[in-house]
Amino acid sequence: MDVMPQQDPEPRQPPEPSPRHPRDVRNPESPQDPTDVRNPQDPQDPTGVRNPQDPGALPAEGATAVPPPPPTLRTTLRRAAFGAVAAGVLLAGALVAVGDGKDEGPREPGPVERAEAAARAGSPASLSDLTALIGDRQRWVEAHPSDAPALATLGTAYVEWARRSADTAYYARAEEALKRSLDARPGEHGNEQAWVGLAALANARHDFVAAKRWGETVKARQPKTWSVYPVLIDAYTGLGDQKAATAATEKFGELRKGVPALARTSELYRNQGWREDALATAREAADRATRPAEKAAALHRLGELAWERGEPEEAVAQFDAALRTDAGHHASLAGRARALVALDRAPEALAGYQRALEQLPRPEYALELGELYESLGLDGDARTQYANLRKMVAGAEKAGVDESLLLARFETDHGDPETAVELLRGQWRKQHRSAAVADALGWALHRAGKSQEGLGYAERAVGTGVRNASYAYHLGVIQRELEDYGPARRRLEEAVRTNPAFSPLAAPLARRALEALGEPPSGGPGGVRP
Repeated sequence: MDVMPQQDPEPRQPPEPSPRHPRDVRNPESPQDPTDVRNPQDPQDPTGVRNPQDPGALPAEGATAVPPPPPTLRTTLRRAAFGAVAAGVLLAGALVAVGDGKDEGPREPGPVERAEAAARAGSPASLSDLTALIGDRQRWVEAHPSDAPALATLGTAYVEWARRSADTAYYARAEEALKRSLDARPGEHGNEQAWVGLAALANARHDFVAAKRWGETVKARQPKTWSVYPVLIDAYTGLGDQKAATAATEKFGELRKGVPALARTSELYRNQGWREDALATAREAADRATRPAEKAAALHRLGELAWERGEPEEAVAQFDAALRTDAGHHASLAGRARALVALDRAPEALAGYQRALEQLPRPEYALELGELYESLGLDGDARTQYANLRKMVAGAEKAGVDESLLLARFETDHGDPETAVELLRGQWRKQHRSAAVADALGWALHRAGKSQEGLGYAERAVGTGVRNASYAYHLGVIQRELEDYGPARRRLEEAVRTNPAFSPLAAPLARRALEALGEPPSGGPGGVRP
């Protein structure tokens, strides 16, 4: 990593920061919630502090009502300073006509201010700015351990850091900070920000039921709090509730227009199979993005859409643009490597995956790299990556992250399909019924010799509308196994047409399966046995 937050949990020690990534810059401004830009005294303000005497406030189970903490010394000094600044502004206005001739220009915002501005906009901050924000809030809460907004901001920042660095150890620190925030000020007394943070933490750990519960608690109390809708979108998507995800996306767009809403809308269109709409909206988001981290995320999205359309050259161009915009957008390293495989540039792809894993050690990248090695006949290297995957999954599980879906995908094709079926049935019982889980369960059942049972799940995944070549391939193979040759041929053709190089292992198998089925007889039924 180029940068790491301070006070890294033991035993891991933070590396030295990159010269291009400033860190530990103290923000002289208030440590209040960077997303709170409304008047806390306004009773109509959904983000303001709720009156603890409000009879409509329903305490959470086991919550203790405590009054908001008194203003800190720092707040008092800021208020006094504000009066002095206001007087100075009036005086400066009288002197403008006789200035000293020096034009210093506006002061450039520091990294903490930039991170706060990104949070207020609902956009990602750069890793270096996020690091500075974490360091600032760490120092502040050490001196002010009961500052609920600062603790909520710190906990939410830990979640974001863990998600974007793949360092799952920070999830425990996030949970501790968010619980301390709620101890200082319960959510029903105006600390909905901590509840939103817990929803984001639950999503990051793939506990979508808990994320939905926290998010809907906030939405019921403060329906105009825009920050709750992104976590609800993720929760509903993980649960496979496309209708609720659509409604949450539309509400988010009403409350928070701009690049964040466009990004969410593009993802919604993609999940519904509306490729042209997804692409047009993603392009608009990229065109309107101004902050480097926000721009890189938008370009990465364009790269993913190009990859799914089977346009690897365009995908490489978009991922390259994302990395030029923000060198810390390490997910684009893996995306670029994936596209390079399709261009038969295996050595570059191997190097790209290795670099991505160094910077962002996500188990899905280890799986992709292992499958690339296997497709090249490098079975020993493949086994090494599969072992790394198991270690990463085990580490994530210790941090409370449920990686059952990824582990099941690995077991289905490279381990024990029966184990995969068990894992995925568990996910289904937990209401995790996304298209990804349905596809994985259908494929695992087929690989375990239960194709008839797997058929329904595979059809459900494809029926969501998402244009995923892997889903179409899995359904086609299951239909072929069940001797339903006409639909099997159509699904395999769809897989190859959607993305001819969707997997270094599966794409060649899809082409061979399609060739084995042969062409349908002209003028006759499409389901004739080959």
